[in-house]
Amino acid sequence: MSKRELQRVGVFSRVASEELKLADAAEMLQLSYRQVKRIWQRYQAEGEEGLKHRSAGRESNRATPQEFRDQVLEVVREKYAGPVGQRFGPTLASEHLEAEDDLLVHRETLRRWMLEEGLWTLVRKQRAHRRWREPKEHFGELVQLDGSFHRWFEDRGPEGCLMNMVDDATTETLARLGEQETIWTAAGVLRRWIETYGVPLALYVDWKNVYVQEPTEKQLLRGDQAITQFGRMCADLGIRIIAANSPQAKGRVERNHGTHQDRLVKKLRRKNIQDYAATNEYLETEYLPEHNRRFAREPASPENYHQPTPSRKQLDEVFHLETRRVIDNDWVVRYNNRFLQVTPQARNYAPAKSKAVVCEWEDGRLEIRYRERKVRWKEIPGRPVKPARKAKPSATRQRPKTPKPDHPWKQPYQQMRPRPHIPVAAEETNLGRACASALP
Repeated sequence: MSKRELQRVGVFSRVASEELKLADAAEMLQLSYRQVKRIWQRYQAEGEEGLKHRSAGRESNRATPQEFRDQVLEVVREKYAGPVGQRFGPTLASEHLEAEDDLLVHRETLRRWMLEEGLWTLVRKQRAHRRWREPKEHFGELVQLDGSFHRWFEDRGPEGCLMNMVDDATTETLARLGEQETIWTAAGVLRRWIETYGVPLALYVDWKNVYVQEPTEKQLLRGDQAITQFGRMCADLGIRIIAANSPQAKGRVERNHGTHQDRLVKKLRRKNIQDYAATNEYLETEYLPEHNRRFAREPASPENYHQPTPSRKQLDEVFHLETRRVIDNDWVVRYNNRFLQVTPQARNYAPAKSKAVVCEWEDGRLEIRYRERKVRWKEIPGRPVKPARKAKPSATRQRPKTPKPDHPWKQPYQQMRPRPHIPVAAEETNLGRACASALP
């Protein structure tokens, strides 16, 4: 019985014991005297059961037929049930029931049915301990970029990294799957975003060497700014990079990861997709358009802050790697254990020991630039080896003879005969002759 019905039982029991009159019961129950009199007659005839609502326990006229409910639950058991990590949730299951099985049932109705049958369990969510940052107001004002490593193919294929971009104002999503979170995967998803929507004003990324890095001691002493290859690409496009100090700071893309790790894994299982190329095609043609249609929202302000999309030639000029190398004396530039022989040319002469820039594109194409101009070159298998010099024939040195035992070098000093002293006249010496010529 309801709370109101229990209140009526208490009041009419007091009327039956002549503690109250029907007029007092009508005032206490805030009903008219005629209605109280009619309810009192039912109470006298049926007792407490007569005060219950006549529709209590009866099936609703708008209830779903039992046959339809059994059919839906049978399909859920067969296709969408399983262990906790693999089974479909009520929301996702209702979407697939409508799209694949032509069974239209509301997600909350399906949730109630699945709970009653043990096909779904309630999960208690943790209370938030941080205040969420208010989203940006304009589309393209801030885009969050992050990679998510997960077993996207479960046991059918290798682990991969989903490069995910989420607009902060609209939660518009664009993603591509690759093997690792490298410069080329990050540049690839950024270029696809630019080709689709335009150039955003800022990117919100992690503190990773792919995006940003700390300056070294030498750079701090010189006053140089540490910049990565990805940072140079963004600087050429006019995109400001913001590094988050914690995963919670960019919670929108992190929560988006959780959605993909649940929905995308199950959809790839249904499609039996197990490689990166097929996944990226499925993401672009089916999954992401449906995901954005369901979960994207309107921004607070209608202005679009994206810059116009550059031409394909301009994007090719931006999305490449640049590495500085020194041209050796033999005009050879060494790059990734490859020897690039620079061809001498008149108009753009690159002297030896000067610095050139080696540009590399994702398809492996290379260019060497000196003072922002291309120079001709060809790859050689290795650095030319100088011929070895012939050794000069050295004269055979004869071993010195050993002195005889009676040689003066072999005798002690005391036994050596002193040389006789022969006096010399003063006039016979040079000094004497000089002194004598100086006298008058």
